[in-house]
Amino acid sequence: MGAGLALAFSTPALAQLSKAEAKMVATVDAEYERSVALLQKLVDQNSGSMNFEGVRKVGDMMRAELEPLGFRLEWLDMTAAGRAGHLVATKQGKKGTKRLLLVAHLDTVFEPDSPFQKFVRKKAETSDEAEGPGAGDDKGGMTVIIAALRAMKAAGTLKDANIEIHMTGDEEDAGDPIEITRAPLIAAGKRADVALDFEGLVRDDGRDMGSVARRSSNSWKLEVSGKTGHSSLIFSETYGDGAAFELARIIHRFRTELPEPNLTFNVGLIAAGQEAVLDAGGIRATAAGKTNIIPGIALARGDFRTLSEEQTARVKAKMLAIVAESAPLTSAKISFDSGAYPAMAPTAGNKALLDKLNGVNRDMGLAEMPALDPLKRGAGDISFVAGDVDGLAGLGTYSRGDHAPGETVDLDSIRRQAKRAAILMSRIAKEKAN
Repeated sequence: MGAGLALAFSTPALAQLSKAEAKMVATVDAEYERSVALLQKLVDQNSGSMNFEGVRKVGDMMRAELEPLGFRLEWLDMTAAGRAGHLVATKQGKKGTKRLLLVAHLDTVFEPDSPFQKFVRKKAETSDEAEGPGAGDDKGGMTVIIAALRAMKAAGTLKDANIEIHMTGDEEDAGDPIEITRAPLIAAGKRADVALDFEGLVRDDGRDMGSVARRSSNSWKLEVSGKTGHSSLIFSETYGDGAAFELARIIHRFRTELPEPNLTFNVGLIAAGQEAVLDAGGIRATAAGKTNIIPGIALARGDFRTLSEEQTARVKAKMLAIVAESAPLTSAKISFDSGAYPAMAPTAGNKALLDKLNGVNRDMGLAEMPALDPLKRGAGDISFVAGDVDGLAGLGTYSRGDHAPGETVDLDSIRRQAKRAAILMSRIAKEKAN
């Protein structure tokens, strides 16, 4: 532990905590190596979204941790949606108190054919880190959940807490239809009073940040057709602008007319020619044509991200209007993919939860966590319940280089995040339900 953290957990700071909360802090510290060992075990088991057996094995590892803590476990098979499934854990506590929903995910972006497969610890005098696939996203988050719950049990605060945990098996590559894969999570959100998301902690300029919002993720496909012929006749009354120029017109208008606060949009793939085809997954395109032939077809794929469902609807309407104003002798249509991730808007309820977390920080002697700019956070599963329940994201470990070989987790952040989570959950679990 660095000098700063050592000071943060000195006796004067801990004097602000109750006896049970001080016990949680001590338990997390005492079980640190146990937590690191669990993280290594999880990371060393590949659980790429399409490695169904691997996802289920990681689910079994979490089951082995949660059952001794008094949780009832259920595996929700998602074969119908082309994915492995989800692990759901529930524990009944004191009646009339707030119900907590914890959200995490079992899968990673690293499939079995990835060369990046193993946990490698890099312990130094001033740091304790580890590389590994999913070490931060989200196996670090699952490790924080277990460390926090074990601390609550040791302090006696777990027995009265009403907790439901959803660990999805396809967060990185959601199954289709997403209405099936996220139905259990959405239902859990309607039952809960508070949702806590254990994906990664974000730091900005060296400060731990609180995440009260996550933006949506929406994908689109643009299909443009025009009249093909000899290039010498381009722009004529007989042949018009052709498909490629019409596609360019639409994309240019997207660039100049769509921008607004909290919106980003991107064109990720373009193809045009006499022939142009997208593959079934929409991630590869083939095209054929000649320099002296007007393209008869043009295709594009992209995405856009918003901070609210109202903003999503507004952006879609603008895009549809731009596409509809076709140039002469061309036509175009835009479609929006099913399976979009909704937005988690920065509501007053979410901000109130961050205030509670900062109350924990003050009592632990830690710095206040400002609200993170949502432009710095991607979409996530908690957004599916954001319309029904107040939530807070980013309670997992701090890591860097996520989704790429070399993903590195700050192991010390397990301690800090587990302590925060254990105390926050214990405090909320005592509050009366709405």
